[in-house]
Amino acid sequence: MDILIIMCLGILVGNRIFPKEKKKLNEYLQLSCTLLLIFSMGVMLGQRDSFFEDLASLGITSFIFFLIPTALSILAVYFLTKRFLQNKKN
Repeated sequence: MDILIIMCLGILVGNRIFPKEKKKLNEYLQLSCTLLLIFSMGVMLGQRDSFFEDLASLGITSFIFFLIPTALSILAVYFLTKRFLQNKKN
C-alpha cells in the first residue's frame, strides 16, 4: 500500500507541481528511478540462498501473470474494435 501511495504522489507532483520547462529533467529522473528499482529487485533476488531452486517456479508464475492479462486484453480490444469501429470503416 505504501508503494501505491508513493506512486500516486509521484504522479501528482509530476503532473501538477513539476514545471513544464523541466519536462526533460523529469523524464531522466523517472528513468533513473526505474533503473534503480529494477537493480534493487535484482539484488534482493540474488541474495536468496535458494535462488536457483526458486527460479523455475518464479519463472512459471511470472509467465502466467504475464500471459493471462495479455491474452484477455488482446481479446477485449479485438471484440471492442470489431463492434465499435466496424461501422466507421465503411
